[in-house]
Amino acid sequence: MARDFEDLHDIDDLSDDELRDLVRDSLQQHPGIDAASIVVHAEDGVVKLAGRVGTIGEMRTAEHLVTDTLGITEVQNEILVDPIARAESPEAIDDHLVEEESEAGTYLADGPRSLSPEAEHLEEDLDAELFGTTEVGKAISLGTSWNPPTGPTPEGLRGTDAPVQELEEDH
Repeated sequence: MARDFEDLHDIDDLSDDELRDLVRDSLQQHPGIDAASIVVHAEDGVVKLAGRVGTIGEMRTAEHLVTDTLGITEVQNEILVDPIARAESPEAIDDHLVEEESEAGTYLADGPRSLSPEAEHLEEDLDAELFGTTEVGKAISLGTSWNPPTGPTPEGLRGTDAPVQELEEDH
């Protein structure tokens, strides 16, 4: 029977030691997994994952990496979720923000990573498409609806909302 995917790693021809090393290397390369806390065993083509991780997301990411990314079908997941094993953030806020940004989007439950600052203009503004926008130029360029201001703006009232000023005639 022909396979409908490309077997990049030729896992059918790997020995148990080579299979274990492949899984181990893949876990170590993933930034969202603490590979030091996961033990990998391979016997007769069956991969067994064991150890303790801090979150369910980390456990699911490890299993997803082995099954979906590497294409191994025979997997036994015996990883335990242990809150004590959770990674701790650095105390300094700037270090914490750098670490958080580097790990953003690496877990299955995370949303997609944000675009780089140079490509922000390519990101779709779904709220503007659904509900309109108060920015006239944006509404024109995107072809979405424009919502006029409901109150005073920094520029002041204009148009029909502006009070009519009566001109005093000098007699």
